[in-house]
Amino acid sequence: MTSDPYNMQSFSPWALLPLGFTIGTATGLWAVYFAALHNNIVAPLGSHSRNESLYPPFISVTGNFPPGSCYFSMIMNLAAFAGLVIGFLRYLQLKSRLPRAWLNVAGLVLFSSSCFGMMVVGNFQLFSSRRIHDSGTLLTFGMGLLYCWLQAVVTLIVNLKGEGKRVAALRFLLSGLITLCLALKFIFVQISLARAAQCQWALVMFFLIYVGTFAIDFRHSRFDAVCTDQAGPPEDSGTSMLEQELHQL
Repeated sequence: MTSDPYNMQSFSPWALLPLGFTIGTATGLWAVYFAALHNNIVAPLGSHSRNESLYPPFISVTGNFPPGSCYFSMIMNLAAFAGLVIGFLRYLQLKSRLPRAWLNVAGLVLFSSSCFGMMVVGNFQLFSSRRIHDSGTLLTFGMGLLYCWLQAVVTLIVNLKGEGKRVAALRFLLSGLITLCLALKFIFVQISLARAAQCQWALVMFFLIYVGTFAIDFRHSRFDAVCTDQAGPPEDSGTSMLEQELHQL
């Protein structure tokens, strides 16, 4: 059996961006956790013993003390920037395909707000600026959750390359798991901080996996931008290449 050269060429390298976001952010967060664990700052995630000298392993707590706080800020800033790029590319990908334009704009606003929340969480540590940090957390998870459900619906509507039903099913499942983890976190905060921390880690991992699923859509698209000395649009077209957003292969 010989490989199809067309199929080999149809895989866009832009698909690596969501995958890089997921793998890079998850790796960075776990590295900060293990550093906090090594320095005896937080209790292990699987531990339910009440050790008053150790903090519960919430993500924000692992990134609260130096030197882990420095790495945590860097990771969250990079994740926020990469997330903004992914959200904007997703907006461009859907712009000419989604019949309800307001859904696309709403998605861009929601994910941009979530990414801004990531930046706030990373730069304002929990114990030193709790109110600002909690506001960033609310933006990250609140707006991010709404974006997940919205994109699941949009995926079903657009049905890109006939893959809409399968990809939408995956995104609905992940959105449900994220919602469940968020609800359980608020419940366990009143009962067990250890279990609340576990729910938070599961919530973040599911969210990162969700963003990684955009690789499925991005592998079909090529995004082009052009630089020109002309201030106006090209004469042979009413729109620039950036307005055209992408070309299907």
